[in-house]
Amino acid sequence: MKILIINGPNLNLLGLREPEIYGSRNYSALCSLIEKSCEELGVEYEIYQSNHEGAIVDKIQNAYSTFDGIVINPAAYTHTSIAILDALKAVSIPTVEVHISDINSRDEFRKFSYVSLAAIKTVMGLGFDGYRVAINELYNYLSK
Repeated sequence: MKILIINGPNLNLLGLREPEIYGSRNYSALCSLIEKSCEELGVEYEIYQSNHEGAIVDKIQNAYSTFDGIVINPAAYTHTSIAILDALKAVSIPTVEVHISDINSRDEFRKFSYVSLAAIKTVMGLGFDGYRVAINELYNYLSK
């Protein structure tokens, strides 16, 4: 089993960016948690981060026939990117959406997720641990 973990814009600034919302741990700590979670399950993985919508679309398209599943935190593109939604729908790779914060308890414009229309599940508001939950959800789904 091979999964792709995609992180969108500004997640590379974790630890600096709004620590009252996202916590004080940095992106490297998040990647370490992701790596450990995947290794515990014996899952092959790749972690990818980009601040560019088109690069994320390209990565999703290139995942076709290479990855069994995707965990994605589209960050701000959650609420704006029909292109990412269309790419996920086009490749039909099972996808779990994850958010560090609870997007439903934030600004009104953050409450709608385009990605949720293609995701088998959305995990939010659990901080970094949401990634562990998302990876496990995807693993269980793919193991059926």
